[in-house]
Amino acid sequence: MDKIIKTGDISEEDVVLEVGPGVGTLTEAIAMSGAEVAAVEIDRTLIPILENELKGFKNVRIINEDILKVDVKALSEEYGKPLKVIANLPYYITTPIIMNLLEEELPVSLIVVMIQKEVAMRMQAKPGSKDYGSLSLVTQYFADAYIAANVPRNCFMPRPNVDSAVIRLTPHKEKPVEVSDRRLFFKFIKAAFSKRRKTLVNCITTSPDFDITKEEMAKALNGVGMNEKVRGEALTLNDFAKLFEKLFG
Repeated sequence: MDKIIKTGDISEEDVVLEVGPGVGTLTEAIAMSGAEVAAVEIDRTLIPILENELKGFKNVRIINEDILKVDVKALSEEYGKPLKVIANLPYYITTPIIMNLLEEELPVSLIVVMIQKEVAMRMQAKPGSKDYGSLSLVTQYFADAYIAANVPRNCFMPRPNVDSAVIRLTPHKEKPVEVSDRRLFFKFIKAAFSKRRKTLVNCITTSPDFDITKEEMAKALNGVGMNEKVRGEALTLNDFAKLFEKLFG
């Protein structure tokens, strides 16, 4: 908990949106920093426990709702500042929650979450590594990703089957690349990693989302100074943007 709070650089100046507070252990630690806390818990049976545990804190607000249905923008406007999102996320819904916060470009200044280590590694992976893929690129399009702490499975009771990690995502003030169609760009990236051991030409030309010939792909790759035998994992975000604009811009 101390590591999460330190990574979030939480102070009394902040408004923290906590996702999935559970029984309020982390919520209490955040509240003790003096920050305003909006704790969103979907499980109705936990609300009385949270209200009892946190009754001494006037800076905590408990919201019984699904985080994917909460109007984060309205919440931010109510407090008059961007939010810091802090959470021990349920692993089965980690990616939808994070991607919703990033892709909707909600008023969030920082995201610090404990998630499955494998997912955290993929989010911050660099080109050429085994963890690098579409999740790495989409995450890094929106934010700077940094693993602040590894949390082994033996830290938990009962012990889970996976290790965890605390990742810090700092949304970019300006996007690192400009593309003419963001949604299509993300489809392009996803298609590039659809067949891990295949070349980029093969992945894109066999994708049902694109009607591109091998000749067109080869020409576009050569046009941006890349070899037609290249694989998706070798390309940086900037490389993908250049190639995408060559094909569709």
